[in-house]
Amino acid sequence: MKTDDLVSMLANGEVAVPRGRRRASSRIWLAVLLGLPFSFAILFAGYGVRHDIVQAMFWPMFWVKVLFPLCIAAAGFVAAERLARPGVKPRHTLMGAVLSVIGVWMLAVIAWFTMPADERLPALMGQSWRICAGSIGLMALPVFAAALVVLKGMAPTRPALAGAAAGALAGGVGASVYALHCMELTAPFLAVWYVSGIAAPVLVGALLGPRLLRW
Repeated sequence: MKTDDLVSMLANGEVAVPRGRRRASSRIWLAVLLGLPFSFAILFAGYGVRHDIVQAMFWPMFWVKVLFPLCIAAAGFVAAERLARPGVKPRHTLMGAVLSVIGVWMLAVIAWFTMPADERLPALMGQSWRICAGSIGLMALPVFAAALVVLKGMAPTRPALAGAAAGALAGGVGASVYALHCMELTAPFLAVWYVSGIAAPVLVGALLGPRLLRW
């Protein structure tokens, strides 16, 4: 699409760019595929996979820890794909991320009030609260950077929201990768430290979007 055509389209009201969905989706997939190997490289080089990973796969909370960030990543992907195309409304694409967070918070509240009082603080802090959120952000960084580059090459008309969507995509991926190392399995820990680690790239994306994604 030529610039003059795009300006004319926007002047007449936001209309979805024709045949743009497949191109936007493929480019964002490319960002994930380019960034994900570097996220795993950070995992293997600096952290390693938990030693009991096979046994952990039989524990329901392990899959909660892996899958709820992936749901956030999926919501971020859909939102970024829509926001990359002028005239396409994001609608409620990020609601999947919100519902995932609400779900893990509900699990945390139930766990908090059903466990003995002396177990609550250990369940919340775990053994790795100091490094959890930062590690998630570090493993999210490759996908985050690649997603911003891809969005910069497209035409988002809501750069702050598009940056936040890229952060949700990257934060969810980073948290799921980090989950392969993390030994924590309590819902209160996930509700605070995993959600914080995912929220950080969302906020950074919202702040950087207006600067990096303007066109």
